[in-house]
Amino acid sequence: MRLQGRVAIVTGAAGGIGGAIARRFAAEGADLCLAGRRGCADVAAEVVAMGRRAIDVRTDVTDRASVRAMVEQTLAAFGRVDILVTVAGVVSQGNAETLAEEEWDRVIDINLKGVFLSCQAVIPAMRAAGYGRIVNIGSLLAKNGGNPRPWIDRKEQERAGNIAYGAAKAGVHAITMFLAKELAADNITVNCVAPGPIASAMTTNLPETFKSLLPVGRLGRPEEVADAVTYLAGEQASFTTGEVLDVNGGAWID
Repeated sequence: MRLQGRVAIVTGAAGGIGGAIARRFAAEGADLCLAGRRGCADVAAEVVAMGRRAIDVRTDVTDRASVRAMVEQTLAAFGRVDILVTVAGVVSQGNAETLAEEEWDRVIDINLKGVFLSCQAVIPAMRAAGYGRIVNIGSLLAKNGGNPRPWIDRKEQERAGNIAYGAAKAGVHAITMFLAKELAADNITVNCVAPGPIASAMTTNLPETFKSLLPVGRLGRPEEVADAVTYLAGEQASFTTGEVLDVNGGAWID
């Protein structure tokens, strides 16, 4: 029960990784605000069945008012916000030459602006409490220039994360580092988990060749990302801030 008595907001909680984090947090004793554009009723029901409290808040992370309402509803329901995990995001595929400006804007808005707005919204409550844990979800694609090997097969680029996704996630890594320094004196840690290919709806179209190139020989599981996030959200990581923790099966080592 590493999160006993804590209150956490998880954005994108209806997805595979977000749902796994929510369930792990509940198992560790946390009460939860589960946020998503279309709601997170199923995950909320699971959390309640585990004996924890949960609210399901429809949230558009690209809209400042919606994000602030998410935090206000959490404070109204639980009286505090101890942890924020920013999972909400979208995948984008294709090559740079044909990437539409509208697609670039969509991905940057959700995957980067959404993370910043969510972090910004919880800072006042965390500062007032003198405590906070922020864990952002980055990506291997922010580090490795993308998984495709177009010099071998140009079609690989059409079926994997593209430059907009990688640029947005690189920005998430930068947000993590900046906020880690800005908030350290307030007893607020800010870290990031950067998953590699995780078995989920986002990776169903990955070419089989990508999977065979992973050193551990398989895709990751959402629960493995949840384990890393739970560590960073707990007391055991109180001396860790500004870290980008890789969970990628050895696909990128730094």
